[in-house]
Parts: sequence; structure tokens; C-alpha cells
Amino acid sequence: MLPDDARCPCGSGDPYGACCGRFHRGDAAPTPEALMRSRYSAFVVGDAAYLLATWDPAHRPAELELDPGTEWLRLVVLRAEGGPFDTRGTVEFEAHHRTAGRRGVQHEVSEFVRRDGSWSYVDGSPG
Repeated sequence: MLPDDARCPCGSGDPYGACCGRFHRGDAAPTPEALMRSRYSAFVVGDAAYLLATWDPAHRPAELELDPGTEWLRLVVLRAEGGPFDTRGTVEFEAHHRTAGRRGVQHEVSEFVRRDGSWSYVDGSPG
């Protein structure tokens, strides 16, 4: 985990503890964008348990192994739909990374669903 006063990896400009860190500690993300940003930050800090916990149970894998050789560099949110009272949402983003010394970009359109007041990640497709 990052110190609470570190800059949040999601790119919001806020401190980690006031941004994605609070979701990693158990607060519910209020929107699909907030959940997606917190999931990106979970990749950065290596929190596979959070990623699994925020994955829709109908689509969640039994386990998740993160690649320690991938360094996540930057997140760019291109489009976000869905608010705190919607039941479905979409976030299109680019996640910039470096793996084995080579830079890459994961461009994805992610789908989210809200059940019982909590958002969860359903799946994503290439953008």
C-alpha cells in the first residue's frame, strides 16, 4: 500500500488516503468512474484481493495473479457514464504501462453494475 499522503496513482491529484485508499480500505465507490480509478490504483499497489472483491460475482475469476513485471505509469479516463443512482455504467480509459522495458497502452471500455448500493466491475472490451 501507499502512504495516505502520497499522490494517488489514479491521476486525480488527490492524496491516496483521501482518494482510492479509502475504497481499498472498505468504503464503497460512489460511481463507476471512482470504482475504475480505484481498481487501476489496486493494480499499481498490487492489491489483487481488492480487484477480486470489486469484480461482479457472475464474472469474477476464481483467482487473480498480478504480473509483478508490469509497472503502471498513468491512467487517462476518456469517457465515463453512470452516477450514484444508476444501475449500469461504462468507463472508457487508457492505462499506460511498462513491461519488460517496453511501453504499452491498455485501451478498454469497462462495464459496471450497481447492486445493493455497490458498484462492481463486470467486464471490459478493447476500446
